Amino acid sequence: METGADIPHDRPLAGLRILEMAALGPLPLAGTLLAGFGADVVRIQKEPDTDVAVRSRRVVRLDLKSPEGRAACLDLVSGADALLEGFRPGTMERLGLGSADCHARAPALVYCRMTGWGQDGPLAREAGHDINYIALSGVLGRITRPGERPVVPLNLIGDYGGGTMTMLFGLMTALWRARATGQGEVIDAAMIDGAAIMMSKQFALHGQDQLGPPGTNLLDGGAFFYDTYVCADGHHVAVGAIEPKFYKSLLAVLGLTEGDLPPQSDQARWPEGRRIFAETFLTRTRDDWVARARDKDACLTPVLDLDEAVAHPHARARNSFHCAEGGAWIPALAPRLASMDGRSLREDRNSEIPVAEIIADWRARSAGATERKGSK
Repeated sequence: METGADIPHDRPLAGLRILEMAALGPLPLAGTLLAGFGADVVRIQKEPDTDVAVRSRRVVRLDLKSPEGRAACLDLVSGADALLEGFRPGTMERLGLGSADCHARAPALVYCRMTGWGQDGPLAREAGHDINYIALSGVLGRITRPGERPVVPLNLIGDYGGGTMTMLFGLMTALWRARATGQGEVIDAAMIDGAAIMMSKQFALHGQDQLGPPGTNLLDGGAFFYDTYVCADGHHVAVGAIEPKFYKSLLAVLGLTEGDLPPQSDQARWPEGRRIFAETFLTRTRDDWVARARDKDACLTPVLDLDEAVAHPHARARNSFHCAEGGAWIPALAPRLASMDGRSLREDRNSEIPVAEIIADWRARSAGATERKGSK
């Protein structure tokens, strides 16, 4: 039988017990990060999961709508440090697994709710996806060019930036408090809130009347020295030469002088600079430009597709990806801890375990922890 003790004890989160209710979006990534860094993550799901990005868990199959499934889940809650759920508000309560039900079994439990709209407000029970949350938080309307419609930026900002990362911060904050006080917590993690807080600087600039229309500012593609360009072979490069010394290095790579271009700080003439850059980049292939910029501090990089990103020498040197079962390339866990001394963190396959075995394992570990605490 596999137990939580099988997790190497030198992992930073070894000993932390997390109950994950299977869901879409930000929750699976949170579980993968927690498990990868050593937490014992038990994922409850009704059907098999074939997503290779969901890994390093112990999995139990439960029908939470049945009395038996609910009872088994509450038994797991009794031994857990935290529970992660991503259903619409009220769903867990209807199942008899709401925060009050769980805290009755485990007062110190951190009960983490992950939704798009949050637990309250007019839209709390409405359906939505990443694109809707970033639209309403003001993010999507800023990812555009003048006169063009907003560009959909994958599901990175709402799901993973606004969702996973803010949820994990809240989780670790509440776990730290529970460790000191023995008092549990309920976390309302909403993707719309997380997306909005990542826009703090943009809102501040807007409030100070220092933010122009979308696509005309320094970091949104308005600046010709912070943008992407097509090259002679149809591939693209990205340039981010903001500081004057990097800008001068970029011009040297391009074979241009400052006299060939409008002043870098003259925002009204940025379109003129963009035209000159665009014409220049069309004279060479992407890889030619990359070779010319190497070791020049020109802030010029190729725009890579996924296969190229995996094969890039920098990614290979840092072991940034590994090949999972079935041949899929998976990004390595991040961030990297110096204490790991270059060793890879836990990234193994999920293993399906009978729920009774996990309940027994967690009860034994809880009893052991209580005994050790009492002997101090």
